[in-house]
Amino acid sequence: MEKELSSKESLAIITEMIGKAKREAAGDGSFQILLWGWTISLCNLGHYGLEKSGYEHPYIVWLLIIPAILISVIYSIRKSKNARVKTHLDVVLNQLWMAVFVGIIIVLAFMPVLRYNQSPVILILAALGMFATGTLIRVSMVKLGGIILAAAAIIAFTLPVIDQYLVSGIAIVLGYLVPGYYLKRNYRERV
Repeated sequence: MEKELSSKESLAIITEMIGKAKREAAGDGSFQILLWGWTISLCNLGHYGLEKSGYEHPYIVWLLIIPAILISVIYSIRKSKNARVKTHLDVVLNQLWMAVFVGIIIVLAFMPVLRYNQSPVILILAALGMFATGTLIRVSMVKLGGIILAAAAIIAFTLPVIDQYLVSGIAIVLGYLVPGYYLKRNYRERV
């Protein structure tokens, strides 16, 4: 015969389950945030540096995205296979970042229409993703990352295209990497 739980015991179990789900989502999210933070910041700063040094094809550095995509997909597939339970939070975060990704692809497809001012628009999309993620997992540092990215978008809109790469690179370091390492350090525990 099963023991009936008191309301205090039930609340403790529910609270523990919510905490575990939050740690799982936040901690695993740090991998993707760090992967893309490093990749995009290196690409932006590399593009800026190559163009400033007079290199004829500074955009070549963006080929770093190809291995990042492969790593991201492989990681996501493995994580999905090993997941014991797929929470509602996992689904929402996954869909949120898929929407951000689709938005970025659309922006990149229309770079000539935007007169190659795609960086501020991409920063806005990234800001929305980070702010919403921070809100969903209730981590203020991630929300702050979104605010930093949005502020950088405003600054980038006022600059020439080449300088937008520098602003974007710095913004990604502050808006992605700092929150990503914060998540990694503070949410190491796994379910």
